[in-house]
Amino acid sequence: MRAGTPAVLAMTCGEPAGIGPELAARVWARRDASMPAFYLLSDPDLIVARAQRARIEINVRATTPEEAADIFPEALPVVPLENAQADTPGLADPASAPAVLESIERAVADTMAGRAAGLVTCPIAKKPLYDAGFAFPGHTEFLAHLVARATGTSPTPVMMLAGPQLRAVPVTIHVPLSEVPLKLSTSGIVETGRIVAADLAKYFGIARPRLAIAGLNPHAGEDGAMGGEEISVIAPAVRALRSAGIDAFGPLPADTMFHEAARAGYDAAICMYHDQALIPAKALAFDTAVNVTLGLPFVRTSPDHGTAFDIAGKGVARETSLAAALDMAARMAIAGSRGR
Repeated sequence: MRAGTPAVLAMTCGEPAGIGPELAARVWARRDASMPAFYLLSDPDLIVARAQRARIEINVRATTPEEAADIFPEALPVVPLENAQADTPGLADPASAPAVLESIERAVADTMAGRAAGLVTCPIAKKPLYDAGFAFPGHTEFLAHLVARATGTSPTPVMMLAGPQLRAVPVTIHVPLSEVPLKLSTSGIVETGRIVAADLAKYFGIARPRLAIAGLNPHAGEDGAMGGEEISVIAPAVRALRSAGIDAFGPLPADTMFHEAARAGYDAAICMYHDQALIPAKALAFDTAVNVTLGLPFVRTSPDHGTAFDIAGKGVARETSLAAALDMAARMAIAGSRGR
């Protein structure tokens, strides 16, 4: 383990019928001295069975968070759950929902209590959770709820896709494209920009982050000829951010923001909707981009892909994005600890 690496990270395997369990096993199997130690909140028997199905050679040991770092070099540390997980690769079972939620709740509690330096989450499947009564739009909103329940304060989580060549942040996320103009607000863009700037400084060591703010419409509205949101909503947000001492500029035409020369001029792109941010991020680094949640009182990263039910259990899922998520969580945890 490299010098300065945090003692241990907590990992959830997400939807047990997806590729999360085998990715966790494969990441441990390819460990080297530079990989941060982690423990998995799951069912040890499930992980062993999935590794065998995916033809991954692995040792698994049931343990506690406190013992995980010592165990990691010789075996994958798995902290057992109280709820059962169904071993049905490719076929999500709502009966596993309590275990999925338990793993997230316990990982957050471990991280907030200092038993883990950060949290890495494998993808969840929303429908089986909804079928079991899950009341949140997604993973990130549930994390914010857990923080609010523990602290009495409600964080504003911000999603960032981070790769070697681009950090991209959508202001609106999982909403239909037709609703984006209705969901956009000056205050929402300003809040997003403030959180991004603060966490880029805290966790990424960028003293004065440069934020490129995208327009919503073609050609950034072309002075109102192709839409007025740039004038009425986005430009006021840019002015407010600059007044707060943040190096923000725009609104910029999105079709000229993501080529190599343009990317050299900023540290993060603040985009107005989901695909405006995620298409360039995934096009540039499909296998190595990391989903980072900013605005929480702890480090949380995730691979940038979904549950991949169609290949679960077949031994063909690639672990590169999960490995990148582990590495980024470790680096963020180290940087964040220096600022305390």
